[in-house]
Amino acid sequence: MSLAAHLDSGAVLLRSTAGDKWELLAQLVQALVRCGRIPASQAAAALAAVEARERSVSTGMEQGIAVPHAALDGLERVAAALALLPQGLDFQSLDGQPARIVVLLLVPRHEKLAHVRTLTEVARRLSDPVFRRRLLEAPDAAAAVELWS
Repeated sequence: MSLAAHLDSGAVLLRSTAGDKWELLAQLVQALVRCGRIPASQAAAALAAVEARERSVSTGMEQGIAVPHAALDGLERVAAALALLPQGLDFQSLDGQPARIVVLLLVPRHEKLAHVRTLTEVARRLSDPVFRRRLLEAPDAAAAVELWS
């Protein structure tokens, strides 16, 4: 299943002004609440799970990509949020470069296969430099979501 099925344009942050990755993670979780992808009652648990995962090992990959993710009890479906950061943000990435594309994934704990499949699709799509460039050049949130279709 395409990431677009789990991504709402209301959960796409274009040019966030977050000062660090922790602030960005909080913004992404709040965006998921605002667009109805996760209930407000799960926001604190979602943020805590993502932060715990990030503290155990950074999800900053290479080539300006970070994919913070967590599995949650009580979540009914996969929820995704996206931040496009042309200026970059330090994510303690493997290559030491700032993250410019951040995909946050929240997956129901009981759906381990969906978790692996979604992470695999995100990594595959983001390995394409043309796709990354087009994503960073998306004129609006709807266009960014459409690229994932």
